[in-house]
Amino acid sequence: MERVQKAEFKWYALQTFSGYEKKVKEYIIETVEREGFSDQLRDILIPTQNIFVMRGGKKRTREKTDFPGYMLVNVALDQHLVHLFKEQIFKQKREAIKWLPTRDHPEPILEEDIQRILGRIDDAREAGDKPEIPFATGDKIRVVDGPFNNFSGIVDDVYPDKMKVRVMVSIFGRKTPVELDYLQIVPEE
Repeated sequence: MERVQKAEFKWYALQTFSGYEKKVKEYIIETVEREGFSDQLRDILIPTQNIFVMRGGKKRTREKTDFPGYMLVNVALDQHLVHLFKEQIFKQKREAIKWLPTRDHPEPILEEDIQRILGRIDDAREAGDKPEIPFATGDKIRVVDGPFNNFSGIVDDVYPDKMKVRVMVSIFGRKTPVELDYLQIVPEE
């Protein structure tokens, strides 16, 4: 099939079932390559960030999707590719729901919106896996994990490079400094 490339690359939003974004991405890439449209697909982004969680007293990193159930597709859409998505991807892969705003008539994302989203992704990559520490010296906190669980105290010092805080807790009636991971504490209400 001879096609004349007239469409320009633009970003589109595609809705999926939440949690199936990666599987849908793989399926789109396979289908587009199999059908000979790979020159019209530039990129598929699933904006994510790494977050820290405490499990079993240990700090773990987990990937969290910024927009669950959505992905961004940079593609040069023409009538053939729109037909491919409608007839093969949306009908064969039930987790791929539709283009936004409608299944048959995708509309590109505004340039300022895509720049804002891509900027957030770049900022997250530059920051790495170190999230903000939401505590400051003098904050009242409660320990929620570890050997000092349910103790209350006051933040004495913050160590952003180690992602820890030193907290003054009362043990046997005496103020004692304890170094804790900031995921082990929550603000006292």
